[in-house]
Amino acid sequence: MSAEAADRVAAVTSSRPSTPLQVSWFEFLLDGSLLEKHLQKTNPDPTPVQLIIQFLEQASKPCVNEQNQVQPPVDNRRNRTLKLLALKVAAHMKWDLDSLEKGLTIPVLNMLLNELLCVSKVPAGVKHVDLDLSTLPPTTAMAVIIYNRWAIRTIVLSSFPEKQTKPGPHQMNMLSVVQQEKEMTENILAVLKEQAADSVSVLEGALRLKKDFYVHTPRTLDLLGSDAAANGETESSTAGLRISADELHCQVHYDLGAIFFQRGCTDQPAYEKARDHFRMTKELLKKLDAAVHVHLDERRLAGYWNACKALTGDCDPANPHTTRYDRINSLIRAQDYQAVVEAFIRDNASRSLPSHFRRSVLRELLYRVQQGESGLDGVCHELCVCNAVRDALEGEVLSVRFQQLLLKPSKRIVDFMLEVCTRSLDGDRPSETSRANMAAFLKTLCQNLEDLSLAFAVTSHKLFLELLRDEDRKVLMEQLRKRSATVNLSAKPLPSFYDIPASASVNVGQLEQQLILSLDPRRIRQILIELHGMAERPFWRVNGKWEVPPDYINVVLAIKDNLTRDLVYILMAKGLHCISIKDFGHARHLFSACLELVTEFSPKLRQVMLNETLLLDVHAHEAMAAEGSKERPPPDLVSRVRGYLEMRIHDVPLRQVIGEECVAFMLNWRENDYLTLQVPPSLVMNNPYIKLGQLLASTCKELPGPKESRRTAKELWEVVVQICSVSVQHKRSSDGRLGLIRQRESSLGILQRSKFITFIKKLREPLVLTTLISLFVRLHSIVRDDIVNEVTAEHLSIWPSSLPNIQAVDVEAVAVTVKELVSYALTLNPNNQSWLVTQADIYFVTNQYSAALSFYLQAGAVCSDFFTKPVPPDVYTDQVLKRMIKCCSMMNCHTQVAVLCQFLREVDYMTAFKALQEQNSHDAMDSFYDYIWDVTILEYLTHIHHKRGEMEKRQIAVKAIGQTELNSSNPEEVLQLAAQKRKKRFLQTMARLYF
Repeated sequence: MSAEAADRVAAVTSSRPSTPLQVSWFEFLLDGSLLEKHLQKTNPDPTPVQLIIQFLEQASKPCVNEQNQVQPPVDNRRNRTLKLLALKVAAHMKWDLDSLEKGLTIPVLNMLLNELLCVSKVPAGVKHVDLDLSTLPPTTAMAVIIYNRWAIRTIVLSSFPEKQTKPGPHQMNMLSVVQQEKEMTENILAVLKEQAADSVSVLEGALRLKKDFYVHTPRTLDLLGSDAAANGETESSTAGLRISADELHCQVHYDLGAIFFQRGCTDQPAYEKARDHFRMTKELLKKLDAAVHVHLDERRLAGYWNACKALTGDCDPANPHTTRYDRINSLIRAQDYQAVVEAFIRDNASRSLPSHFRRSVLRELLYRVQQGESGLDGVCHELCVCNAVRDALEGEVLSVRFQQLLLKPSKRIVDFMLEVCTRSLDGDRPSETSRANMAAFLKTLCQNLEDLSLAFAVTSHKLFLELLRDEDRKVLMEQLRKRSATVNLSAKPLPSFYDIPASASVNVGQLEQQLILSLDPRRIRQILIELHGMAERPFWRVNGKWEVPPDYINVVLAIKDNLTRDLVYILMAKGLHCISIKDFGHARHLFSACLELVTEFSPKLRQVMLNETLLLDVHAHEAMAAEGSKERPPPDLVSRVRGYLEMRIHDVPLRQVIGEECVAFMLNWRENDYLTLQVPPSLVMNNPYIKLGQLLASTCKELPGPKESRRTAKELWEVVVQICSVSVQHKRSSDGRLGLIRQRESSLGILQRSKFITFIKKLREPLVLTTLISLFVRLHSIVRDDIVNEVTAEHLSIWPSSLPNIQAVDVEAVAVTVKELVSYALTLNPNNQSWLVTQADIYFVTNQYSAALSFYLQAGAVCSDFFTKPVPPDVYTDQVLKRMIKCCSMMNCHTQVAVLCQFLREVDYMTAFKALQEQNSHDAMDSFYDYIWDVTILEYLTHIHHKRGEMEKRQIAVKAIGQTELNSSNPEEVLQLAAQKRKKRFLQTMARLYF
């Protein structure tokens, strides 16, 4: 053992750290048995792939001679041993290419497999396709097969869109390393693609071998490094790990299927070859009970198989084994579009087809419409309706395309919608959630239809009358009446609660069932009178789901008369349940009856019921507001809310949620003067919700005033920072050292963080939510300390720019809160462009570029009538546009990058030219040339396509540049009009791609 290794062991023994030190690569050189022991550990550190990287990195380090000249790595015993150690680690992993590809870069894996070819004595200078695998030693043949399998897998993987990890603020030498690795990868891929046909031939030859195969193990590799290799042991027919012919053939068929599938986009018959290979893979998988050495993704195999059948037409709808995907694809190929619509309607009830597949079918037919196929417009509208109903049933957001269809629908489309809605609920007992979602969809449909005759056709439909509650129908009809001056619905007054006739019944079980189902207070009292005449027991326990808040339970159960106790408990529990499902009409009847009952004997319970009735009225009014009502609450309700906040009755139990809802109610209806000027100071000191409400109201009133008037903004900042802080505790071990650090939520905040989040989600006033979003965005920026990738929001300047004790703030809690807050705000108003930009920024700084681009586009769409007008420059600032450009760049959509570079105030030619030089672009490339109005960029496109010999694309660029409206001699207003027209069309196209 070396002195350095001995020192490390001594350090471990003496100091006993909580985590063991990582083993260094050179220790495996010093101790031959250490590698096997290390790899047998449950979680070895370094991991196997890290060891391979370290061994090969050390073995390939260049050396410097006496003249300071860099020389290639020398071929000495040390380097050979390091390479052998790397191979032994791969052998320990049983040459699982999936694991190796995930952990190693292409250059490293290429070096490893070339070393395997070398030690396996593959003849040098001979092409693999010229080798006869049947005559080679088993391990040599297997090395050739592994290498060529990796070659075609790498070609396939390199064709997939992949988020590239761009270097951050590295130093220059690090940047050069990254660039060198990229160039090496590209060079290796070029060689592999050039030899792809040979690799396919080698693997097809391997499929013709029917014998078992053997691959190197750590033991056989050890023998290669010793004199035993001279005895020919490693070349024997049974040396190494045995892999059955079926297992290898299964894996090779899968890999060949993948490469042929990739070729199919340019060579249609290749899809048939891919299908045949995938069929063999499936058959061999069924044959192999326990495929130890087969490593493939069965879900991806199933996807490949379905895609091949769809692309080759190899599916029969009448075949009972045909999948639902095959049937749809067969119908599309047969152009039986009405059958496709019918299948979608049936699927709305069964929900067996994934939503993404249904949307892809619609996109396929829309593409055919764009290509000029006639008679498909109506089919596309019907499929769009089917998908919208499916989205509605699952509580998803309705698509932009459906929203556009609702702008001017025909009566036929509305009738079709109602038919689809009805049939979508025809399944076996649709869930309450589905029925509620369908009711919400029908309500939205009525509110969005501009033609009132169509809206009334919906309201008179049987499904509408069945799904919507009376209260909801009344509210909706009232809204329609205001638009057309038609209808009048009246409710019957509630008779006196005591004016109830009593009658006998027959069966306790039947009565209990009626008691559970009934929502009529008079009927509930009648049933309880009959039950108490038959049996004397607590009937409030009949249903375990009847729940009264813990704050009230003791007061209710203290009622001495059993009948009265049961009645009060059940009326209150049923009323609270009705509120939870927004059945406010029945809740009001139940609470009124309960209030009438308790007024006679208990002032305390009377006040409890008055408080719960207040909460009911607040919930009802907030529910109407959430559905679009702009009507302010009546003065009586506002007065009752104030009275509750100021109430001082000490022996009445109070629920915290009522105070919370009352403060949220005052903020939502902009009762800021009361919260800032009239609320008693003692309430502010004792009730955290009132204090929070007062600070929010004061801050909103001061916006956007001068800095000196922002004292309350600073106070609100300090309160929120305290809520998001943690207290750090150090636990000292028996020997006096600090051993464990614990973080707990700070007890100094006026509210727990979870309660604060719950309170925030009761707010819906835009200015209050904008203020809170602004605060959390500023706090998030400070704790992240990343100036380059900051999230933007309105009114950021009112908050402090630093924190005195930044370590005390829970960074993760702040990040989660800002995401939740913005997402919640967008559920209330998905058209608020400021919130949409903030949401886009959040996705951008967390490297979710597709989602970020989607929200940037939504922000532009909502303030320009879906890009029919120019997007205001304060929305699409240069910073936003540069972030959109980076999003496209990170997704390898380089043509989109070039188009967006024109949107900047100063066209960024450098970025545009660099993007257009990229050949691996994942967008539609030349189909975007029509959106380019900058002649310089078009001229560069013409040049670069000519240089590459891409004549068709060059011709498209020449055609674009030759349009008369782009002539530089035109007046400025003509050029501006041409640019605006292309901007509009490009952004609308992008929206359809990313929404």
